[in-house]
Amino acid sequence: MKKGYAFSAIGASVLCGILLTLGWPDWSFTIALLFAWVPLLWVIEQHPPAFTLMRYPAIALLVWNIGTTWWLWNSTGFGAVAAIIINTCLMCLPWWGYISLKKQWGRWPSLLGLVAFWLCFEWVHLNWSISWPWLTLGNGLSPMAAMIQWYSYTGVAGGSLLIWIMNILAFQLLLSTQKKQTRHTVVYSVSIFLLWLFVGWMSYLAQWDNGKKNTKENIVVVQPNIDPYQKFESLTTAQQIEKLVSISKSKIDSNTSILVWPETAMSAADWQDNIPVNPYYQPVFQLLQQYPNLQLVSGIETFKRYGTTAATTTARKTEEGIYYDAFNAAVQLQARKDSQSMDVIQPPVFYNKSKLVPGVETLPSFLRFMAPVFEQFGGSTGGYGVSDTPVVFRHPMFLQNAAPIICYESVYGEYVADYVKRGANLLTIMTNDGWWGNTDGHKQHLQYAKLRAIETRRWVARSANTGISAFIDPTGKIVQQLEWNQAGALQQSVYTPGELSFYVQHGDYIFKIAVTASVFLLLISLRKRSKNVRKNQSA
Repeated sequence: MKKGYAFSAIGASVLCGILLTLGWPDWSFTIALLFAWVPLLWVIEQHPPAFTLMRYPAIALLVWNIGTTWWLWNSTGFGAVAAIIINTCLMCLPWWGYISLKKQWGRWPSLLGLVAFWLCFEWVHLNWSISWPWLTLGNGLSPMAAMIQWYSYTGVAGGSLLIWIMNILAFQLLLSTQKKQTRHTVVYSVSIFLLWLFVGWMSYLAQWDNGKKNTKENIVVVQPNIDPYQKFESLTTAQQIEKLVSISKSKIDSNTSILVWPETAMSAADWQDNIPVNPYYQPVFQLLQQYPNLQLVSGIETFKRYGTTAATTTARKTEEGIYYDAFNAAVQLQARKDSQSMDVIQPPVFYNKSKLVPGVETLPSFLRFMAPVFEQFGGSTGGYGVSDTPVVFRHPMFLQNAAPIICYESVYGEYVADYVKRGANLLTIMTNDGWWGNTDGHKQHLQYAKLRAIETRRWVARSANTGISAFIDPTGKIVQQLEWNQAGALQQSVYTPGELSFYVQHGDYIFKIAVTASVFLLLISLRKRSKNVRKNQSA
């Protein structure tokens, strides 16, 4: 390989990573995603397929991962390095498949294979034990909510597919321009223009009916702004609860039906069956008694006892030999209206976070030997317990059924859609993004919440400890928000629809088609390679 080509190839690979970074939220250059892969495609086109070419996708993907998820360092340096390196390596797999196919089949079949392999990778990364779908390509279009209303039909997979189609057309436009093929240049230019017009038209057709009236009942979200690193040094548990109650009272009224507090807001870790008598939570119960129609949806830290038998794979063991699980959970609390009862609140309903952050909240079985290392950097050796299925918090008096989505879970489109299938007509996101500081991390997380609103056509009530708390309507528009590092509350009347979007009904079908196509391509490739080997042996 010529030295000049190597330098230009490295430069093009770095440019690809920079364009992907600039196109990601919250850099405000989203359009770059539509041609960001072109420099890397050009690099591979200029040289016959060889294993050495894998260095260039690795460079581009490493730049992208660092540029978009560097903020993980604020939470855990070890975890940030591990996440960036592992994710870069995994992202190289579709490119390895592309280079292998290109050697056998040429440009167009291998490009189609690259799209299938990439979408297959994104689906796997959504569903396996070290899931980290933060950089799913379709997430990158979240700032363009008005142009992606068709996510209610396709989910983020449709966005990933669109980005690849636009990049391939732009790549072909580049090649035709270099070869001075005027007719081809016109064809690809018109194709790009017409595709973008089609996307805009589809978005117009998919617009949600904003004419539907909101109910008189309102939702309140609270942002207490408690530093997670100084949570118990700056405020006692009692003072934290007092602050949450005080901020809540500033916004709730007789028409407030649901009050949303952030992740682990109720931090007096206790057994789940002991919550109603926990002394720290008595001011919460008094608030609920003052507003008997009010339902509290809050993040909470809890434990559950199992006795002398380990009921789950995540169960831990006390010195007395009692097995238990620790949960990052959500709880539904409401005052009891039965005056004859001695209890002041109805029995709590719990949902235990199911989509846990790899390394920090859970470890797959094949990495359990590294548990002490992860614990040292802010992880959990035993891992948290989980709920088997989503749990919908149903309001007994109003037609408001809340999906208790805890932090990282809001990145999973099909998982959130499952809540809606089970009857949820309101998405309540409880999160604590304060671990990352005032970086792109919390801004990206907010943008992804807009996608869940569009996919499900449901309002989002987002309560974030340090920000950004917000109300997002079913078109992905942020109607209200509280800025970062501010304490306060928001009140909003919302409409709770009952119809199910196409995406809610059918889920990630585009990803599943891509998985099938990838398996098919791999089988054909292996068969062709096997035939070539036999042919060479007989020659």
